[in-house]
Amino acid sequence: MTDLSPPTTVFVLVHGAWHGSGQWAATQRALAGLGAASTAVDLPGHGFDAPLPSGYLLPGQPGLLTEKSPLATVTMDDCADSVLDTLRRVRHHRRVVLVAHSAGGGPASLAAERAPELVDAIVYLSAFVPAGRPRFFDYLDSPENATARGQSLSLGDPGELGAVRINPLSPDPAYVEELRQTHYHDTPPDRFGRWRSALSTDLPLSVPTTPVTVTGSRWGRIPRTFLRCADDRALPPAVQDLMITEADRAVPGNPFTVRTLPGSHSPFAARPGELAAALLP
Repeated sequence: MTDLSPPTTVFVLVHGAWHGSGQWAATQRALAGLGAASTAVDLPGHGFDAPLPSGYLLPGQPGLLTEKSPLATVTMDDCADSVLDTLRRVRHHRRVVLVAHSAGGGPASLAAERAPELVDAIVYLSAFVPAGRPRFFDYLDSPENATARGQSLSLGDPGELGAVRINPLSPDPAYVEELRQTHYHDTPPDRFGRWRSALSTDLPLSVPTTPVTVTGSRWGRIPRTFLRCADDRALPPAVQDLMITEADRAVPGNPFTVRTLPGSHSPFAARPGELAAALLP
């Protein structure tokens, strides 16, 4: 007789900067094939409903360098609340695993700190871990991040815009190639065109700049795994290892389990099957 019982584990997937829930689709299909349920979160201002600068889709992209972001008022609390809402909706599963990619580590960590009873395990996929330093920018400004690519991708003044803005639809081939080399270098150029078209322009400035405080008694009691991306050019392995080391120092009784994936910052594009397998216990 076919077993029709529901999966016992659900993965709650939190995207990084400029991404959305849709980028997890191939990984979700792979998880389903392995018997695991999953749901993906759209953080405020991300995904296919993300508001865009008014000139972004117009010829010449007028105002792209100067127009105030429609996401300038989005806060870290707003982002954590969207994760918490999803965690509450899936708590009926026997095991809930929170997965965060890149800048999504801030909202995911804050959500786990506020409601550790909703999370049975947390996985950081080359993601910001605030246990050692409270702001993502604290790690991006570290010497270990000196080899990171992508600094030339940011447009305008983030402080004036209220966001870290990129231009996924740039007409400049050199800019597009730098975007690919930074985040998707192991995704073939012909496929990258589809991936970049799904990116949004603005990361609310609050996400990398707001301090996130986690404690050993709440966030620190949750079993956690760090999935390193071995050839990550956006967040180099040296920075990933620094975050792991500092988090383990802050919560020595519950160290990270560390696994390593080959390739770039975006394994959900290049190798979703391997990523799904690595997420399973």
